[in-house]
Amino acid sequence: MTAYILRRLLLMIPTLFGIMTINFFIIQAAPGGPVDQAIAKIQGRDVDATTRFTGSGGETRDTSKSAGDPGGSRGSRGIPPEVLERIKKQYGFDKPILERFARMLGDYIVFDLGESFQSNTRVADLVIAKLPVSISLGLWTTLLVYMISIPLGIAKAVRDGTRFDVVTSGVVIVGYAIPAFLFALLLIVLFAGGSFWQIFPLRGLTSDNWASLSWPAKIADYFWHVALPVTAMVIGGFATLTFLTKNSFIAEIRHQYVQTARAKGLSERGVLYGHVFRNAMLIIIAGFPGAFLGILFTDALLIEVLFSLDGLGYLGFNAALNRDYSVMFGTLWVFGLLGLLINLLSDLMYVVVDPRIDFEARRA
Repeated sequence: MTAYILRRLLLMIPTLFGIMTINFFIIQAAPGGPVDQAIAKIQGRDVDATTRFTGSGGETRDTSKSAGDPGGSRGSRGIPPEVLERIKKQYGFDKPILERFARMLGDYIVFDLGESFQSNTRVADLVIAKLPVSISLGLWTTLLVYMISIPLGIAKAVRDGTRFDVVTSGVVIVGYAIPAFLFALLLIVLFAGGSFWQIFPLRGLTSDNWASLSWPAKIADYFWHVALPVTAMVIGGFATLTFLTKNSFIAEIRHQYVQTARAKGLSERGVLYGHVFRNAMLIIIAGFPGAFLGILFTDALLIEVLFSLDGLGYLGFNAALNRDYSVMFGTLWVFGLLGLLINLLSDLMYVVVDPRIDFEARRA
């Protein structure tokens, strides 16, 4: 197992390199980079990915150049060359693109994520400050998904083919078909002052006066704020786990040892929770890290933006809008590394819950 872990850790290096390489050169080619943003501020105008100007003859001409090209920036006409060079040097665009890429990777290896172009704050400090919000949403959602899916899946397995199984399957499939962000918009309209009731807050993870509240009031205030975001993430997250639980229990119920236990006079409840439960739950428990990873990297990003929750998703969204490359690549590095580590943890969980699994033997 030690050799397997070391091999997986070594494989993370080329994987992260590939992730960063592809995203770096794609983002560098997009218009509206940090240099363009700085020039736009000097000229007192906004800049976006489709900035154009009207020529003397009335025709519309595209003036955009690659954001990764330090030789020219869209909208730089009228800017003194020395000012333009100073701006490029400030953001590191006075260096060739390959040199900038190599320097970025070298810094990231020692976890130096640089500074934000917008706030002049260390990216590592921003990530550390925002990470608890994203992890909080992911953990509560994953726990609720498991608390709903496991009992529901067991009930469906025991009542396989009955009216209850058919009706609940329909409800689960409908919930799975609704995107989390669409359900979040519905919750906002209904319960967050959109068009009907103002029951839950729309922004933030806590109230402005949270620090002055008592501990019970702080806990209540926190859950009051996360109620809608977590509900939106849960609604479509339990379908896969529910059917996995059902199928796992059905497969175990059909084994010979279950018939033997029944022949010995054990009740159905005793058979189910005394024998079937332990074996059927192995794959479900082992999948917890992977389920958390999926929730954290998909629904949580959009939900943070919709509810203005100051997590990594919201941070990355604002960085993309402002072309804050340091924050964009820093969050991408953290997400990529976190995802690879959680995937490794998920594999190790299978070995913990079922020692019969041997990755080394499978490789052989």
